[in-house]
Amino acid sequence: MNYAEFLEAVRKQAGLPPTEAANVIRATFTTLAERISGGEARDLARQLPEEYRGYLHKEVDFAERLDLVEFLNEVRTRSGLDDQRAADGARAVLTTLREAMSADEFEDLESELSKDIRQLFHPAGRVWA
Repeated sequence: MNYAEFLEAVRKQAGLPPTEAANVIRATFTTLAERISGGEARDLARQLPEEYRGYLHKEVDFAERLDLVEFLNEVRTRSGLDDQRAADGARAVLTTLREAMSADEFEDLESELSKDIRQLFHPAGRVWA
């Protein structure tokens, strides 16, 4: 999947204009990178279009553990979107990511995330409580 295809998939799923979709992609990948190991971030970056790889750059191997609410708060703050649009956008980014990744790499990524965050990889209704 190339940059334009990824952006369009997120835009359509989340119902966002292109600029907001780009912001939520950046915010979600930056937040995700903080929640996974440095090795997993590098592996994931190799599966993405070049334009997104920098969002997954890590200086350390440490992964910070957060729950779903904290994850979505980080995405909201970084994207500048309201709660529901940030949550819908994060889900759109992660479901699109799941489609763009190899099955093995997706399993590796999921194994590093908490169960509540993993729910964002699957299409569903509203995620913000």
